[in-house]
Amino acid sequence: MRILAFSLLLLISFTSPAQKLLRVGVAGLTHDHVHNIMNQFRRGEVIIAGIAESDKQLIQRYKDTYHLPDSLFYPSLAALLEHVHPDAVLAYNAISEHLGVVELCAPKGVSVMVEKPLATTVKDAERIASLAAQYHIHVLTNYETTWYNTNQQVYEMVNGQHAIGAIRKMVVHDGHQGPKEIGCSRDFLGWLTDPVKNGGGAIRDFGCYGANLMVWLMQGRAPIAVTAMTHHIKPDVYPKVDDDATILLEYPDATGIIEASWNWPFSIKDLEVFGVTGYLHALDGNTLQQRMKKNYDSVAVHPAVYRDNLPYLADVLSGKIDPGNDLSSLPNNLIVVRILEAASRSAKEGKRIVL
Repeated sequence: MRILAFSLLLLISFTSPAQKLLRVGVAGLTHDHVHNIMNQFRRGEVIIAGIAESDKQLIQRYKDTYHLPDSLFYPSLAALLEHVHPDAVLAYNAISEHLGVVELCAPKGVSVMVEKPLATTVKDAERIASLAAQYHIHVLTNYETTWYNTNQQVYEMVNGQHAIGAIRKMVVHDGHQGPKEIGCSRDFLGWLTDPVKNGGGAIRDFGCYGANLMVWLMQGRAPIAVTAMTHHIKPDVYPKVDDDATILLEYPDATGIIEASWNWPFSIKDLEVFGVTGYLHALDGNTLQQRMKKNYDSVAVHPAVYRDNLPYLADVLSGKIDPGNDLSSLPNNLIVVRILEAASRSAKEGKRIVL
């Protein structure tokens, strides 16, 4: 009987949630990725302690869509933080506004997770890092591709199992037909296509994914130089920013090629890694192929430890895991911002930029 009771206890411990639900504040509603947290809230996976937004039409739209009470809304993040102390604040505003979120949260000891990329300038990114260190908070960056089972498995196969030898070339394709073409909201387009608020067009919106993955695969190493070129294929649609970019990351022993565009025939986020002895291609979040000279095989993909941002964030805040140099970490994303700033400069000046 005792053995049966112990077995049931073990079963419960492995099948029950390991931690209580996070209480989060939401900073802004202009980023269309905010639908992710709203759907997580609707599924009972998170508690929203408050939402900071001043745009009345935007507030009404989200109230109606997700049946949110008036009591959740505050006119500013400062007002929200005066009334509630969330476990963390998730930023869904313009990239240029991320620093302002951290400046308000850090002195109150509230950690922050922003949508990619971390910042529009190296100056802002370094200020964010300084505040995080001063007030001992976490500042994390959320990318859709972080939670791809395939990407996590590629990392393990390359850096854990050494399945294809040392990396020699990495290629990432990211983007879609264009944010207007796929139906992004007017509020999102308002800053996504602004050269100051977003830092650029496709070069920032989708260039960040490749930079993030490549720095991670290279185990936290920054490239020695960056070269980039951009195109303005649809100036009538995107008059202020580029809509296509190619970025080269130069390592002493490897090359990274990032192809970021608002001109793909379809949505794409894939990763190719070429090693000394073989090749891996993550076509999407769950499809992985491997080629070893003559053999080209599909690889069985196993589930990653974390499938979305909330369990990961909870484990970071509880001290269960250390972000280290992983995809969401501050060290990785400081390098990403350096790469993006160098890429924009390279495209503008037409020269190779040494980091």
